[in-house]
Amino acid sequence: MSSSATKNKVGGYTDRFWYPRFWDGMTICAWFRLLKSGRFRVAPIRWGMAFIVTLMAVFFNSPCAVTQTIFYGKRIRQTKLAGSPIFIIGHWRSGTTLLHEYLIRDPRFAFADTYACFAPEHFIASRYLLRPIAAFLMPKKRPIDNMEAGFDRPQEDEFALISMGLPSPYRNIIFPNNPSFIDTEYLTLRHLSEEKRWKWLHGLDTFLKSLTYLSPNKRIVLKSPPHTGRIKTILQQYPDAKFVHIHRHPYSIFPSTYNLWMRLAKDEGVQRPKGNGLEDYVFDTLNIMYEAFEADLELLNPNQFCEVAFNELTGNPIATLEKIYQSLELGEFETAQPIFTEFFATQKSYQKNKFDLTPEMKEQIANRWYHYFERYGYEK
Repeated sequence: MSSSATKNKVGGYTDRFWYPRFWDGMTICAWFRLLKSGRFRVAPIRWGMAFIVTLMAVFFNSPCAVTQTIFYGKRIRQTKLAGSPIFIIGHWRSGTTLLHEYLIRDPRFAFADTYACFAPEHFIASRYLLRPIAAFLMPKKRPIDNMEAGFDRPQEDEFALISMGLPSPYRNIIFPNNPSFIDTEYLTLRHLSEEKRWKWLHGLDTFLKSLTYLSPNKRIVLKSPPHTGRIKTILQQYPDAKFVHIHRHPYSIFPSTYNLWMRLAKDEGVQRPKGNGLEDYVFDTLNIMYEAFEADLELLNPNQFCEVAFNELTGNPIATLEKIYQSLELGEFETAQPIFTEFFATQKSYQKNKFDLTPEMKEQIANRWYHYFERYGYEK
């Protein structure tokens, strides 16, 4: 893609060897499952990283997970969610993070922070011990843009699920050069056996109950792009769940998503990413995800779904948020409006990543994502 898109401006941090990796919070069982999914193909240059993750898994994460199970396991299982979750969905780099950052500022909502996703099996038990240490080592920005990072910032629950040992397409981040892409059937969950689907749902529910245990009486707002194609499965566990979908111009989505996967693989992978097949992967995942998304929309009631554009959110965030609250019946909007207005003021100086696409790449994006262009009325 280097010849078809030029990066004018890309934010993020410069990687340092001491920065925590997504996998550093895994138990030994979850870490072994992850390595097995990639056939243990760890490049020699990343043996040190794999060794550190293994040490953490054996000597810290696994004992902490056992401790949490002993002292909190029963209480977590008995915890009731404070209302069905709210899912922010949409393709990667379409504005899901920004929308999440807005909604979680409403004190009536809870969310999965980065530490909970980093150590999903023991974040309750280890929160006051490891979190301050790990937070000190965390970069201040995300790797792929200028959004703030930190263990107290909101994170995708998909990282919690993979850290719990559940299959996920995100396993491709750590094994970017394997001959075939990993866990593609978990992008939509549609072709899984009932047993595998319910095992995935059980993992999600356990994680949400753990979050609710720490924040009782607060409804959880989640953000994870893969959930875009999983509405049907999610409704099996949470029939009253709410969904906010955000879309963005494909000419912005494609190069930014390609950059996302390459950068994450570079920082988090146990192989040096070559990018082989990545362009096709980016094209195919959107089409697969949105085919499932379109089919699932008919399962939702009007008060369960709201759709907004990225330009709406950035151009007039307060009106956009009010539309979401009214459509999904999330409660009194006026209570949270001053908080949203205050956050909006902090975003005025934010600088987005910029990419220049060649005419040939624009044509390819327009052809391969034709239905996305048509559905949302974007100019080619």
